[in-house]
Amino acid sequence: MRKLIVLIATLFVCAGSAHAEFSIPGYELVHTAPVETTLATPDLREPLQVWSEMFDAARQQIVLGQFYVASQPGATFEQVIARLAAAGARGVKIRFLMEEKGKFASDMATIERLKQIPNLEFRYLDYSKLTGNGIIHAKYMVVDGSAAYVGSQNFDWRSFVHIHETGLRITDAVVVSQLQNIFEHDWHAQELIAQGKEVPKLNQGVMAANDRQATFLVASPNAFNPPGVGDSETELPKLLAAAKSEVRIQLLDYAPLSYGPHRTRPYYAVIDNAIRAALARGVKVKLMVSNWNTEKPAIAYLKSLALLPGMEIRIVTLPQASTGFIPFARVIHSKTMEIDGQLAWIGTSNWSGGYLDNSRNLEVVLRNEKMAQRIAELHQQTWDSAYAQPIDVMKDYPKPIKGKE
Repeated sequence: MRKLIVLIATLFVCAGSAHAEFSIPGYELVHTAPVETTLATPDLREPLQVWSEMFDAARQQIVLGQFYVASQPGATFEQVIARLAAAGARGVKIRFLMEEKGKFASDMATIERLKQIPNLEFRYLDYSKLTGNGIIHAKYMVVDGSAAYVGSQNFDWRSFVHIHETGLRITDAVVVSQLQNIFEHDWHAQELIAQGKEVPKLNQGVMAANDRQATFLVASPNAFNPPGVGDSETELPKLLAAAKSEVRIQLLDYAPLSYGPHRTRPYYAVIDNAIRAALARGVKVKLMVSNWNTEKPAIAYLKSLALLPGMEIRIVTLPQASTGFIPFARVIHSKTMEIDGQLAWIGTSNWSGGYLDNSRNLEVVLRNEKMAQRIAELHQQTWDSAYAQPIDVMKDYPKPIKGKE
């Protein structure tokens, strides 16, 4: 009997130490479900655990490309920064490349702390110097050239607790190498710009994605993608054109508009045309966006799209945290797509002009039924929740509160 009790106790310990993980060869799906909501994904690991694990495993180098950085005392995200600092302290070379325009969203104290980490070199890159009007919007890292992370999660404490986020831990050697090459290009671009030199384009024509592969990386902007990396602005409409029955999309926001000078919003029809063409073929499209998307003029285009047969749009509003209003949080921020139960798209780009054409963004395409089904279930969970409401084409939506009450 005593042996049986010991065996049962051992099994409980093992079960408690085991972690949930959803993966296919080369890719683990990682997710943040906002606290104090009914949304939950116990089969998916959180980035707090995954990022910490990746930094702990680093032996030679870590590279990070980020839009902005922000932490605060007492946040669980402090653990991530501590693990990064520990890696630097043991001799790991760290290079951190941040969008210069990201300063406006950053916590400058966090930036200064990062700069103090041993063996860490921190640089700002104004990506508009490459494209005329773009930013580093990608959120990614590569560790020892053997593991990488790409997703919607910013280097921000809120992304780990109060925002719906989706990403991938990647060990696919081809994609990891491509991500490293993208970082090396942009790191070198910063050096050229600092010297007052022009950054030469890598591509004059559109680079087609290697979509004969089951999984592959696409990126933007096309002109500065290294060899083997396809153009995301070309691939997204191509995938939508191949859809046969149903497409599920989750985004922070969607609009067939770009960003021009003097706060203008030039028309950008690339993605919108592809969705409308799919609808015209009889494909059903379920688009889910955050309540931040109710700003004018974007909401007018959403209402227009909602009128088409086969189109369903739901707007997601998450409740405030019990601690009170948190600026730039309590929102869905995942950027995912699932097509026909066969294909998953997980990336860093919002679906509007300026992101897939002028800014640095990364998207991973996985022709894998298991991953596609899990992305569809992730979409369905929020779609069916009390937080998601069908768009009302007759409603005059108030301006969303993002940064201040």
